Formats: sequence, structure tokens, C-alpha cells
Amino acid sequence: MQDLNEELAKQSCPCAGDGASSPAQERASRLSPVTATLLLVAGLAAWFAIYKQLAPLAAWLTFGVAGLAEGSHLAEAVRFFLYDTPKVLLLLVLVVFGVGVLRSYFTQARARRLLAGRRESAGNVLAALLGVVTPFCSCSAVPLFMGFMTAGVPLGVTLSFLIAAPMVNEIALVMLYGLLGWKVAALYFATGIGVAVAAGWVIGRLNMENHVEDWVRHLRAGGEEADENLDWLGRLRFGLDSVRDIVGKVWKYVVIGIAAGAAIHGYVPEGFMADIMGKSAWWAVPASVLVGIPMYTNAAGIIPIVDALLGKGAALGTVLAFMMSVIALSFPEMVILRKVLKPRLIAVFITVLGCGILLVGYLFNAVI
Repeated sequence: MQDLNEELAKQSCPCAGDGASSPAQERASRLSPVTATLLLVAGLAAWFAIYKQLAPLAAWLTFGVAGLAEGSHLAEAVRFFLYDTPKVLLLLVLVVFGVGVLRSYFTQARARRLLAGRRESAGNVLAALLGVVTPFCSCSAVPLFMGFMTAGVPLGVTLSFLIAAPMVNEIALVMLYGLLGWKVAALYFATGIGVAVAAGWVIGRLNMENHVEDWVRHLRAGGEEADENLDWLGRLRFGLDSVRDIVGKVWKYVVIGIAAGAAIHGYVPEGFMADIMGKSAWWAVPASVLVGIPMYTNAAGIIPIVDALLGKGAALGTVLAFMMSVIALSFPEMVILRKVLKPRLIAVFITVLGCGILLVGYLFNAVI
């Protein structure tokens, strides 16, 4: 993909000055969609080849190079870290690139037009589903909120989007699938969408539009953002730019999350997490939610921790409630939303969303 990025970068940059083009620029100008596609296929083949070798490579580095004793706490933690770090980052790059190409067909202006004027119940469902395929995080809450409100999107519909976008995004789903299997990923998708739709619908029924900050309600929709009519090369470049932008911002959180997961995997005794985050402790779900609220990370950073907690015997419902609170109910996100929502609406938002997360935790612990 690096070769493809360099070729596309060359093609997208006009030649400086009025002089003749350099040989490299002339070769880049002849890059065809077929050539770009072949480079993409080669990059994907290399991705899969590397991915298949991660487990034996991690074992070789842990036991062969580092000389750690197999079965020791340190060896288990090191092998977990050496295996999961490249695994998660490779998954992250692949899914962000793919979704970036898809996003080149779908701008924020088109999203606002799609949601504006819908019946509220249908709008809640559509907004939550839209949040899944748009990788916006809590730092995007203020401009998105303003854009949707000024486009006439109802408050409850907007909040359904803002809940689903960070919590049930494509990164979380692909990483859950890669680490824990399709059943856990599907369960998380269904419950996350359900919480986002229900929370937005309930808040919409409360008619709290007057609890949006006055300066936001007084805004008027400006000019529409123009849709980009990109060719195939432009869309590939858009995907590569998404990788550079998104992965560049979150990789540190990913590594920190994996390091924490490695420590849990290697040093936390078997059964310990089952005692404090198991089904038998009724207080485990609300305690996990309260622990998650002060934390600040994203789906990519929290999933390795989720993987390690489950591996140590923690109950699935409790762990999912913890994950949802970290991603969708974190204190930093509430600070950001305070710029556009008044305190009473913030409190209602926390209460409704928190009740939905608790319900998910207890429900999964009861049936699984």
C-alpha cells in the first residue's frame, strides 16, 4: 500500500513551474486505474501473508530471541503483546482503508440531507446505522451536532447518531470479529444499535430542544458541502489518506490498550476477573460502568483489554457494559458535549444511555 500511496501522491500533485515534467512525474501521470488496482491487490496479498505469520513470529521472538521460559507470567504477557500489537494494527489499517474508500462516496452534507425531514422513529434507526459506517469519534461531536441541528435533524435523531458513531463503528466490529469471533461482534452490533436507537427515541420524546445551547439553536444552515466526484484513483487516495489520518491518531491508544491487556493476560490470576466481573456479583455491571466513565480511549484501544478480561473469566455482559461506557459515556466526551448541550440535557443523556448500557450488561449475563 505504501507504493500505491507514493504513486497516487505523485499523480495528485501538479508539476511545479512551467518546465518539462520529470521522468518520475511522467511515469506517475501514466498510472492507470488498472495499475493502481494491481498495486492494491499486491498490497492486500502482502497484508494476508504477514497476518498469517504473526503467531509463529511472536512465539519465536518470545522464546527463541528473548529466551523467556514458556509458561511464565512474563513470557505470556510478552507473547500476547508481540502478537496482538501487529495483529490489531493490521486489522485497523485494512478496515480504515476499506471504509475510507466507501466514505469517498458519502459526504457529511449527504448525511445531513439523508437524515433531515425523516420521521423521527425511522430517523433514529437510520441515524444509528449511519453512525456505524462513519468513523467519527467524540472529538467530532460539536461540529456534527451543529451541522445536523442546523439542517433540521431532530434532537433525538442526532443523539442516536452521536451514540452509535463512536460506540458501534466499523473498527470496533472488525476488531471484535478478528479477536473474539462473529457471534460476539454480531451481539455487540445488535445491542449497540438498540441502545443508540432507544436512547435517542426516549430523549426525543422528552421535547428538550430548548436545552440545547442558545447559540446552537440560533444557527442557520449555511451552504451545502459539495459532493466530491472522484475517480477510482481519487477514491484509493482517499482511503490511504484515511489510514494516515485515523490510524495516525489512534495507534498510541491501541498500543496502550494492548499493553494493559498483556499485563492482565500474563499476571492476573485465573478466576480473579470472574470473581469481580462475573455473573454472580450483581454489582459488577454498574461498577464496571462507573470504572469506564473516567477512562478515555476508543474502540481500537479498549478491545484488546476486553479480549484479555474475557480470557480471564469475566462475564461477557459485564465486559460489554464496561466497553460501552468507556466509548460512549466517557467523561471527556461529556465535557465536549457540554459546549452544545445544557446541563439538564447532559444529565438526561447520561441517565438514559447509562440505563441502556446496564440493561445490556444484565441481559447478556442472564442469557449467556
